[in-house]
Amino acid sequence: MSARNSRANKAAARERLRLERERQAKKDKIRRQLVVAVSTVAVLAAAGGIGYAVMQANKPTAWEAAKDAKVVKPKNTQGENGTTVVIGKPAAKKTLEVYEDSRCPICATFEQAVGETVKKDVDAGKYKLKYIGATFIDNSDNGEGSKNALSALGAALDVSPEAFMDYKAALYSANFHPKESDDKFAEDAYLLEVAGSVDALKNNAEFKKNVENGTFDPWALKMSKTFDDSGVSGTPTLKMDGKKVVAEGSDNAPMTVEQFNAAVDKALKG
Repeated sequence: MSARNSRANKAAARERLRLERERQAKKDKIRRQLVVAVSTVAVLAAAGGIGYAVMQANKPTAWEAAKDAKVVKPKNTQGENGTTVVIGKPAAKKTLEVYEDSRCPICATFEQAVGETVKKDVDAGKYKLKYIGATFIDNSDNGEGSKNALSALGAALDVSPEAFMDYKAALYSANFHPKESDDKFAEDAYLLEVAGSVDALKNNAEFKKNVENGTFDPWALKMSKTFDDSGVSGTPTLKMDGKKVVAEGSDNAPMTVEQFNAAVDKALKG
Protein backbone atom coordinates (compact mmCIF):
# COMPACT_ATOMS: atom_id res chain seq x y z
CA MET A 1 0.00 0.00 0.00
CA SER A 2 1.35 3.41 -0.97
CA ALA A 3 2.09 6.07 1.63
CA ARG A 4 -0.58 8.23 0.05
CA ASN A 5 -3.31 5.59 0.44
CA SER A 6 -2.19 4.95 3.96
CA ARG A 7 -2.54 8.64 4.86
CA ALA A 8 -5.96 8.79 3.15
CA ASN A 9 -7.23 5.77 5.06
CA LYS A 10 -6.04 7.21 8.37
CA ALA A 11 -7.70 10.53 7.61
CA ALA A 12 -10.98 8.77 6.74
CA ALA A 13 -10.80 6.76 9.94
CA ARG A 14 -10.19 9.91 11.99
CA GLU A 15 -13.18 11.59 10.31
CA ARG A 16 -15.44 8.60 11.02
CA LEU A 17 -14.28 8.65 14.65
CA ARG A 18 -14.93 12.41 14.87
CA LEU A 19 -18.44 12.00 13.46
CA GLU A 20 -19.19 9.10 15.82
CA ARG A 21 -18.01 11.17 18.79
CA GLU A 22 -20.26 14.05 17.70
CA ARG A 23 -23.25 11.73 17.37
CA GLN A 24 -22.54 10.26 20.82
CA ALA A 25 -22.13 13.75 22.30
CA LYS A 26 -25.51 14.75 20.86
CA LYS A 27 -27.12 11.62 22.32
CA ASP A 28 -25.58 12.33 25.69
CA LYS A 29 -26.81 15.95 25.58
CA ILE A 30 -30.33 14.87 24.66
CA ARG A 31 -30.26 12.25 27.42
CA ARG A 32 -29.17 14.87 29.98
CA GLN A 33 -31.87 17.24 28.80
CA LEU A 34 -34.51 14.52 29.16
CA VAL A 35 -33.30 13.65 32.65
CA VAL A 36 -33.45 17.30 33.69
CA ALA A 37 -36.91 17.70 32.15
CA VAL A 38 -38.30 14.59 33.82
CA SER A 39 -36.75 15.60 37.14
CA THR A 40 -38.24 19.07 36.83
CA VAL A 41 -41.68 17.64 36.10
CA ALA A 42 -41.35 15.29 39.05
CA VAL A 43 -40.34 18.14 41.35
CA LEU A 44 -43.18 20.31 40.11
CA ALA A 45 -45.64 17.42 40.46
CA ALA A 46 -44.41 16.73 43.97
CA ALA A 47 -44.60 20.41 44.83
CA GLY A 48 -48.06 20.57 43.33
CA GLY A 49 -49.11 17.51 45.28
CA ILE A 50 -47.74 18.97 48.49
CA GLY A 51 -49.38 22.29 47.71
CA TYR A 52 -52.70 20.56 47.06
CA ALA A 53 -52.35 18.53 50.26
CA VAL A 54 -51.59 21.68 52.24
CA MET A 55 -54.51 23.45 50.62
CA GLN A 56 -56.83 20.56 51.45
CA ALA A 57 -55.51 20.39 55.00
CA ASN A 58 -56.15 24.10 55.46
CA LYS A 59 -59.57 23.93 53.83
CA PRO A 60 -62.28 24.31 56.48
CA THR A 61 -64.41 21.26 57.21
CA ALA A 62 -68.13 21.39 56.54
CA TRP A 63 -68.77 22.04 60.23
CA GLU A 64 -66.14 24.77 60.41
CA ALA A 65 -67.71 26.40 57.37
CA ALA A 66 -71.16 26.07 58.95
CA LYS A 67 -70.07 28.34 61.81
CA ASP A 68 -70.05 31.33 59.48
CA ALA A 69 -72.85 30.23 57.16
CA LYS A 70 -76.29 31.80 57.11
CA VAL A 71 -78.68 30.13 59.55
CA VAL A 72 -81.77 28.60 58.02
CA LYS A 73 -84.43 28.33 60.71
CA PRO A 74 -86.50 25.15 60.68
CA LYS A 75 -90.22 25.72 60.57
CA ASN A 76 -91.99 25.46 63.92
CA THR A 77 -89.23 27.31 65.77
CA GLN A 78 -89.10 30.66 67.49
CA GLY A 79 -86.57 33.22 68.65
CA GLU A 80 -83.29 34.41 67.21
CA ASN A 81 -81.80 31.77 64.89
CA GLY A 82 -84.83 29.56 65.57
CA THR A 83 -83.22 27.97 68.63
CA THR A 84 -86.39 28.16 70.73
CA VAL A 85 -88.19 24.88 70.16
CA VAL A 86 -91.43 24.60 72.12
CA ILE A 87 -93.93 21.84 71.35
CA GLY A 88 -97.38 21.44 72.83
CA LYS A 89 -100.74 23.07 73.29
CA PRO A 90 -100.60 26.86 73.77
CA ALA A 91 -103.05 26.61 76.66
CA ALA A 92 -100.60 24.54 78.73
CA LYS A 93 -99.41 26.79 81.54
CA LYS A 94 -96.13 25.09 82.37
CA THR A 95 -93.16 24.13 80.22
CA LEU A 96 -90.81 21.20 80.77
CA GLU A 97 -87.32 21.95 79.49
CA VAL A 98 -85.43 18.90 78.24
CA TYR A 99 -81.66 19.12 77.64
CA GLU A 100 -80.27 16.22 75.62
CA ASP A 101 -77.31 15.15 73.47
CA SER A 102 -78.31 12.73 70.70
CA ARG A 103 -75.29 10.49 71.37
CA CYS A 104 -75.85 10.41 75.13
CA PRO A 105 -76.49 6.82 76.32
CA ILE A 106 -78.23 8.00 79.51
CA CYS A 107 -80.52 10.15 77.39
CA ALA A 108 -81.34 7.02 75.39
CA THR A 109 -82.16 5.16 78.61
CA PHE A 110 -84.38 8.05 79.73
CA GLU A 111 -86.17 8.30 76.38
CA GLN A 112 -86.73 4.56 76.12
CA ALA A 113 -88.24 4.48 79.61
CA VAL A 114 -90.03 7.84 79.88
CA GLY A 115 -90.23 9.31 76.36
CA GLU A 116 -93.66 7.93 75.58
CA THR A 117 -95.02 9.32 78.87
CA VAL A 118 -93.63 12.77 78.01
CA LYS A 119 -95.29 12.62 74.58
CA LYS A 120 -98.66 11.65 76.06
CA ASP A 121 -98.45 14.44 78.63
CA VAL A 122 -97.62 17.01 75.95
CA ASP A 123 -100.43 15.76 73.67
CA ALA A 124 -102.84 15.98 76.61
CA GLY A 125 -101.83 19.57 77.37
CA LYS A 126 -100.39 18.76 80.79
CA TYR A 127 -97.37 20.91 79.92
CA LYS A 128 -95.41 22.08 76.88
CA LEU A 129 -92.01 20.66 75.97
CA LYS A 130 -89.00 22.89 75.31
CA TYR A 131 -86.09 21.08 73.67
CA ILE A 132 -82.46 22.18 73.98
CA GLY A 133 -79.98 20.08 71.99
CA ALA A 134 -76.32 19.61 72.94
CA THR A 135 -73.24 18.38 71.06
CA PHE A 136 -70.64 18.14 73.83
CA ILE A 137 -69.98 14.43 73.22
CA ASP A 138 -68.61 15.35 69.79
CA ASN A 139 -66.23 17.75 71.48
CA SER A 140 -64.86 15.08 73.78
CA ASP A 141 -63.94 12.63 70.99
CA ASN A 142 -63.65 14.85 67.88
CA GLY A 143 -66.85 13.35 66.52
CA GLU A 144 -69.66 14.71 64.39
CA GLY A 145 -72.64 12.51 65.28
CA SER A 146 -74.22 14.81 67.87
CA LYS A 147 -74.10 17.76 65.50
CA ASN A 148 -75.28 15.74 62.52
CA ALA A 149 -78.20 14.20 64.42
CA LEU A 150 -79.16 17.63 65.75
CA SER A 151 -79.17 18.99 62.20
CA ALA A 152 -81.36 16.06 61.11
CA LEU A 153 -83.72 16.81 64.00
CA GLY A 154 -83.96 20.32 62.60
CA ALA A 155 -84.93 18.80 59.25
CA ALA A 156 -87.60 16.73 61.01
CA LEU A 157 -88.87 19.80 62.86
CA ASP A 158 -89.12 21.55 59.51
CA VAL A 159 -91.61 18.84 58.52
CA SER A 160 -93.73 19.06 61.69
CA PRO A 161 -93.47 19.00 65.51
CA GLU A 162 -94.91 15.49 65.44
CA ALA A 163 -92.22 14.32 63.01
CA PHE A 164 -89.61 15.86 65.30
CA MET A 165 -90.92 14.02 68.37
CA ASP A 166 -91.21 10.71 66.53
CA TYR A 167 -87.75 11.05 64.99
CA LYS A 168 -86.17 11.95 68.31
CA ALA A 169 -87.77 8.83 69.84
CA ALA A 170 -86.43 6.72 66.95
CA LEU A 171 -82.89 8.07 67.31
CA TYR A 172 -82.90 7.12 71.00
CA SER A 173 -84.61 3.77 70.49
CA ALA A 174 -82.97 0.46 71.33
CA ASN A 175 -83.14 -0.42 67.62
CA PHE A 176 -81.08 2.53 66.43
CA HIS A 177 -79.14 4.24 69.21
CA PRO A 178 -75.43 3.36 68.91
CA LYS A 179 -72.87 3.04 71.65
CA GLU A 180 -71.41 6.37 72.71
CA SER A 181 -68.03 5.31 71.30
CA ASP A 182 -69.59 4.59 67.88
CA ASP A 183 -70.07 7.86 65.98
CA LYS A 184 -72.78 6.30 63.84
CA PHE A 185 -74.92 9.43 63.67
CA ALA A 186 -72.13 11.13 61.69
CA GLU A 187 -73.36 9.12 58.68
CA ASP A 188 -76.21 10.73 56.75
CA ALA A 189 -77.16 7.33 55.38
CA TYR A 190 -77.72 6.01 58.90
CA LEU A 191 -79.81 9.03 59.93
CA LEU A 192 -81.96 8.44 56.85
CA GLU A 193 -82.24 4.76 57.74
CA VAL A 194 -83.58 5.76 61.16
CA ALA A 195 -85.99 8.18 59.48
CA GLY A 196 -87.38 5.26 57.50
CA SER A 197 -89.12 4.15 60.69
CA VAL A 198 -91.03 7.46 60.94
CA ASP A 199 -94.07 7.69 58.65
CA ALA A 200 -93.78 11.45 58.10
CA LEU A 201 -90.12 11.16 57.10
CA LYS A 202 -90.04 7.90 55.19
CA ASN A 203 -89.53 8.63 51.48
CA ASN A 204 -89.76 12.36 52.26
CA ALA A 205 -87.62 13.94 49.53
CA GLU A 206 -87.38 17.35 51.19
CA PHE A 207 -86.25 15.87 54.50
CA LYS A 208 -83.69 13.69 52.70
CA LYS A 209 -82.33 16.68 50.77
CA ASN A 210 -82.01 18.77 53.93
CA VAL A 211 -80.14 16.00 55.74
CA GLU A 212 -77.74 15.32 52.89
CA ASN A 213 -77.17 19.01 52.10
CA GLY A 214 -76.71 19.96 55.74
CA THR A 215 -79.37 22.66 55.41
CA PHE A 216 -79.71 22.98 59.17
CA ASP A 217 -76.05 22.51 60.13
CA PRO A 218 -75.63 26.21 61.07
CA TRP A 219 -78.86 26.01 63.07
CA ALA A 220 -77.55 22.94 64.93
CA LEU A 221 -74.44 24.87 65.94
CA LYS A 222 -76.54 27.77 67.19
CA MET A 223 -78.72 25.37 69.15
CA SER A 224 -75.62 23.77 70.64
CA LYS A 225 -74.40 27.20 71.74
CA THR A 226 -77.78 27.75 73.43
CA PHE A 227 -77.08 24.63 75.47
CA ASP A 228 -73.53 25.76 76.24
CA ASP A 229 -74.81 29.14 77.44
CA SER A 230 -77.53 27.57 79.62
CA GLY A 231 -75.23 26.56 82.45
CA VAL A 232 -76.43 22.95 82.25
CA SER A 233 -73.48 20.61 82.57
CA GLY A 234 -74.90 17.20 81.75
CA THR A 235 -77.66 15.33 79.96
CA PRO A 236 -80.41 14.43 80.35
CA THR A 237 -81.40 17.44 82.44
CA LEU A 238 -85.02 18.44 83.05
CA LYS A 239 -86.18 21.82 84.29
CA MET A 240 -89.49 23.52 85.05
CA ASP A 241 -89.81 27.13 86.18
CA GLY A 242 -86.03 27.32 86.23
CA LYS A 243 -85.71 24.47 88.74
CA LYS A 244 -84.32 21.02 88.04
CA VAL A 245 -86.83 18.18 87.91
CA VAL A 246 -85.13 15.25 89.62
CA ALA A 247 -85.89 11.84 91.06
CA GLU A 248 -86.80 11.88 94.73
CA GLY A 249 -83.68 11.93 96.89
CA SER A 250 -81.42 12.48 93.87
CA ASP A 251 -79.93 15.28 91.81
CA ASN A 252 -80.43 13.31 88.61
CA ALA A 253 -83.27 13.18 86.12
CA PRO A 254 -85.97 10.60 86.89
CA MET A 255 -85.28 7.42 84.95
CA THR A 256 -88.53 5.51 85.46
CA VAL A 257 -92.14 6.42 84.73
CA GLU A 258 -92.96 6.37 88.45
CA GLN A 259 -90.08 8.66 89.35
CA PHE A 260 -90.91 10.95 86.45
CA ASN A 261 -94.61 11.28 87.25
CA ALA A 262 -93.86 12.04 90.88
CA ALA A 263 -91.22 14.63 90.01
CA VAL A 264 -93.31 16.34 87.33
CA ASP A 265 -96.45 16.45 89.47
CA LYS A 266 -94.41 18.10 92.22
CA ALA A 267 -92.99 20.62 89.75
CA LEU A 268 -96.42 21.40 88.32
CA LYS A 269 -97.74 22.17 91.80
CA GLY A 270 -94.73 24.32 92.58
